[in-house]
Amino acid sequence: MAAPLTPDRLLQALRDEGVRVVEVGNWRTHNRNSRGPWGPVNGSIVHHTVTRGTASSVAMVRDGYTALPGPLCHGMIAKNGRVHLVGWGRTNHAGGGDPRVLDQVVAESYGSSPTPPTRGNANGVDGNARFYGWECENLGDGKDPWPGAQYDAIVRVQAALCRAHGWSAKSVIGHREWSSDKVDPRGIDMPRLRADVAERLKHPASWNPGTGPNEEEDDMPDYVNLGLAKPYTLKPNVWDSIEFTQEWSDTADGHAAGGAVFVRGAARFTGSISLRFDGLPVGDVVQVRMSEYEGDEYMADHPVHEIVGTPGGAFGVTPLTKRVGKGRGMRVRLLNQSEQSITLSSAVLTVLVWKES
Repeated sequence: MAAPLTPDRLLQALRDEGVRVVEVGNWRTHNRNSRGPWGPVNGSIVHHTVTRGTASSVAMVRDGYTALPGPLCHGMIAKNGRVHLVGWGRTNHAGGGDPRVLDQVVAESYGSSPTPPTRGNANGVDGNARFYGWECENLGDGKDPWPGAQYDAIVRVQAALCRAHGWSAKSVIGHREWSSDKVDPRGIDMPRLRADVAERLKHPASWNPGTGPNEEEDDMPDYVNLGLAKPYTLKPNVWDSIEFTQEWSDTADGHAAGGAVFVRGAARFTGSISLRFDGLPVGDVVQVRMSEYEGDEYMADHPVHEIVGTPGGAFGVTPLTKRVGKGRGMRVRLLNQSEQSITLSSAVLTVLVWKES
């Protein structure tokens, strides 16, 4: 048993192990501690996200969803090997698991002594209090590949935790080894993963066997997550820039506080914006497009996307992937093509931004 690492100690352990870290918003204080204990910790659990796309995966594990509030892990390990830290403290990642598995993790005998068949999640002990949790970007269908950079990062993260706590690799398990109603991380051989973690632990933290992320180092992106504090009205047949009034995660000068600019040049970015409208007549259209500005002066438009009113309402997700030049800012603009005013009830923008020199 051990007290959880502090955020600073975690960062140091990960970076010493050669992990490329992305700090997402208020990850140091984003947790579910009000719902139960966190610690003492006994090990680390590896998961898969059942998602595609780094930006959307980060947003999902950070914010959760209706049935399961976030954070859903401590970090999300992307396909390219970057580790996005989204929370620290109790997180909704493990749920209930087999107490016999916990006993073996505590004894650091998992995989060497007879491995017990795991019990169902509903009847288990509280894993959220006892384990670190790491979601890994993968569809979990048995076909989605695990790139070398991602697998290497998974090994490094687990080794960093084990090294910091003085644990062996037998403190690392998969979610399916914790609870019989889980299959993740599908496509990863857990005995092999523990063997690879054990091999790293035989060497100094700085050991690089030539397959790690240090070979293809590039700039880490900023995570920008913006939205609306309350709905507002869109008049007909007027292009209107979305004014972002809620900020869940952003960097200094990333966008104008309470303004329409969501990324400033020189930068490239990728992500999406989810939009919901109330009052849009069936068959009528709202056009969505990105537009470049220099200050408040319009400079250029990008291709239009359309959201159509249906009997069930109007909802759409528009991709945001471009490069914005130095001195320019990018906005999202809307054109209500109906003959009546409608309400923009929700707008959630999530993008990863790479700043250029």
